[in-house]
Amino acid sequence: MKILQLMSCRGWSSDAYWAARMTRELSRRGHVVTLACRAGTEARVLDRARREGVERLTTLSLASGTRPLSDSGDLRRLRALLPEVDVVHVHRGKEHWLAAMANRLIAVPRPIVRTRHIAQSVRPHAANRWLYRRTAFVVTVTDAIRQQYVAAGLVDPDRVAALPGGADTERYHPLPRDPALYANLGGRADRPLVGMIAGLRVMKGHEIVVQAAARLAARGVRPHFVFIGRGPMERAVRDAIERTGLGAQFTLAGFVDDLPAVLATLDVVLYTPLDSDGMSRVIFEYLAAGRPLIASRVGVVPEVLTDGEHAVLVPGGDGPALAAALERLLADPALATRVGQGGRRLVESRYSGARVASALETRYASLLAPGAA
Repeated sequence: MKILQLMSCRGWSSDAYWAARMTRELSRRGHVVTLACRAGTEARVLDRARREGVERLTTLSLASGTRPLSDSGDLRRLRALLPEVDVVHVHRGKEHWLAAMANRLIAVPRPIVRTRHIAQSVRPHAANRWLYRRTAFVVTVTDAIRQQYVAAGLVDPDRVAALPGGADTERYHPLPRDPALYANLGGRADRPLVGMIAGLRVMKGHEIVVQAAARLAARGVRPHFVFIGRGPMERAVRDAIERTGLGAQFTLAGFVDDLPAVLATLDVVLYTPLDSDGMSRVIFEYLAAGRPLIASRVGVVPEVLTDGEHAVLVPGGDGPALAAALERLLADPALATRVGQGGRRLVESRYSGARVASALETRYASLLAPGAA
């Protein structure tokens, strides 16, 4: 099959990651897949997509909002591109509308597949009803998002499916620990290393982790914590750490080049957002790397993970519960090993990029079958 993916992200988000991963995984399966990104995002998006293994890249304007000049240019470009492909897969509203309008300009419209990455409800107003009548299939990254579509009546239940996951299990897998990197991040033989990979933003729960660390310290349990990532809340996070007097127990490492190597150093990994509205790709990378995970019961977590089998689950925003889970996991190496191995098996069996791409491939084929709507 020839597949065109359209993705208007201005930065490297979960949407962009998912589009790039599926482009790469479908290409591995022998399909000709082109990822069309927003012009002007070479450093932020296209270069990252290349690092994910995407080879066929192009750009369109995909400007935010309604832009008559650039939109008409995109429509002309899509009018030329669509007859050369079998399926068009879109990821955000901008490209969804452009693809639907471009389909009206060609003799044989192509099936449009939409992935919905966020939990914000799609309103069933007249314009969206028009758009989704012209959408062959919808993919969601959680079942909760799927249920929103069904409840809104925008698509029939058999035209929307949840496909969470998509981790690159070839890149993310259990690795031997680099002792120098482990020590550089704060790990010691008598001081386990607990890590969290997330942008420094309010909803990610860094301050909940600091609260949990303070509770543990009061009980004489003092692991070292490392936060991987950057963001607008960095000053607030540093202030929270200083208020507890635990500065020596925390490393803010910023961005890292070799994330799989960093994951291999972590004795426990954390996913502690206050809420979640999307696929939470880092969960699946944690699991693929075989790391023992403590995760908040938000977003996709309760849909895919079983407490004590794939991870230790806690309520979102609950510092005392997080502290108790950390103390339990650090004191029980057998439990840590069990959930780490269980998470890896789960990703391999259900949530790898190859599995998600296989499901997409099957859906695309059904849309192209003779007699398909």
